[in-house]
Amino acid sequence: MGEFFSNVARYPKYLITIVLGVFAAFLEPLVRRSGNPVTAITLIGALISGIITLAFVVRAMVFPTSLI
Repeated sequence: MGEFFSNVARYPKYLITIVLGVFAAFLEPLVRRSGNPVTAITLIGALISGIITLAFVVRAMVFPTSLI
């Protein structure tokens, strides 16, 4: 039974490793392309747009309005 809990305790570490790997694989090509000023401005705009969209979605989930 102790081996079972030892294996279960490793899952959060695997999850964190996988999530960080996905972010690194996604961001690495973007960082290489950010040397061009037009691309850098576009990436910054996309990041700001994504954050604003996420904020609106979370706000709508937390403070729903009634449709009645």
